[in-house]
Amino acid sequence: ELAEFENLSDQVKISEEALRADGFGENPFYHCLVAEILPASGELLGPCVVGYGIYYFIYSTWKGRTIYLEDIYVMPEYRGQGIGSKIIKKVAEVALDKGCSQFRLAVLDWNQRAMDLYKALGARDLTEAEGWHFFRFEGEVMRKLAGK
Repeated sequence: ELAEFENLSDQVKISEEALRADGFGENPFYHCLVAEILPASGELLGPCVVGYGIYYFIYSTWKGRTIYLEDIYVMPEYRGQGIGSKIIKKVAEVALDKGCSQFRLAVLDWNQRAMDLYKALGARDLTEAEGWHFFRFEGEVMRKLAGK
């Protein structure tokens, strides 16, 4: 759903099995928080996942331990209820518990609602404030760089 929301479904290259193994295997590459809605009293269904946050740890030679929120997603019908804010606050709690000095995330330039939320919660826009741009190497370019 996140890739569809971001209009980037054509860029998804990982299988569900690999995603599961990478996050829930013996040596996870990432950690995941889920937001659930409990069923109404008397309903037979179990909790329903309505959002998630995927994060991992990186390191800054200037700031030390850092947590990076790779993805945050809340189903459209549950937005505006504070679920995204709760996920972000929980990631901040994990960061502090792990001794991180900062919490980073990126947002697409068209997602003004998300940018407004992050700023309202106290985040600084590093593109505006410091001029940082993010780059990516992948696929054939990575193989060429690695000589493979």
